[in-house]
Amino acid sequence: MNRHNTKIICDGIANMPKDLAEKYDIEVVPMTIMIDGKEYRETEISDEEFYVLMRESKEMPKTSQATYVDFKEVFEKYTKEGKTILYIAGSSKSSGTYQSATLASKDIEGDIHIFDSMSICFGCGMLVLEACKMNEEGFDMESIINKLNDLREKVFVSMSMNSLEYLKKGGRISNSKALVGNLLNIRPILTVKDGLIYQESQIRGNKKIIPALINRTREVCGQDFSDKTIAIACGDNIEDREKLKELVQEEFNPKELILLTINPPMCSHSGPGFIGLTCFK
Repeated sequence: MNRHNTKIICDGIANMPKDLAEKYDIEVVPMTIMIDGKEYRETEISDEEFYVLMRESKEMPKTSQATYVDFKEVFEKYTKEGKTILYIAGSSKSSGTYQSATLASKDIEGDIHIFDSMSICFGCGMLVLEACKMNEEGFDMESIINKLNDLREKVFVSMSMNSLEYLKKGGRISNSKALVGNLLNIRPILTVKDGLIYQESQIRGNKKIIPALINRTREVCGQDFSDKTIAIACGDNIEDREKLKELVQEEFNPKELILLTINPPMCSHSGPGFIGLTCFK
């Protein structure tokens, strides 16, 4: 397969850092965020600017999925150039972007492949990067999709946040549960399973979050990361990411370590005090 004739596309749910998007020539279909009555495309505001807005706002931001029109425009752009398209979507169970893209693809003549990552944030992003690397190595589309099908079941995500305030604001936990949780300093340890976010456990105290993420990673993925990539994401709590980075290097010594911040669509649900990691099992 001619890698120059294949265009790999993802959406904002994949949380693809700009440097990696540029390196692999990935087209990111952006999502829309509304905060304090003002609407932003995620490309119009930096992660850091959004964290400030979110901390100052009394209300949770609202996100809008990429639309049929968004996908139709992007797909037509590349099919008119004669390119084969591979769009890797954020989980169809967490967003309607997959459905929007599917509908748009049916109204366009061209070679368009749509793959449901069944993951979010860089769990989806890891699959996008794998597709890009295989494309550069000259694998055909069937081989890439077969590999993605295999890896989709191996995506591991473990994450938490240092406050329950944003889960309460977003209606994901009740006011009473948030009150008790904050009084007891309870923090959830979350994962992604079958395309949705689930709470695996909970710990008491922010200082226990990072050790809990490390322990869960070891339990699920083992100790040998000599040929694996680990991605670490945070919000504006860069110090937490540095602590997690040090422990990851010390405990696992992965072949590659990717550091990123969560983008506005992801931050809109978790709050800026996010910390998490993802890798393949």
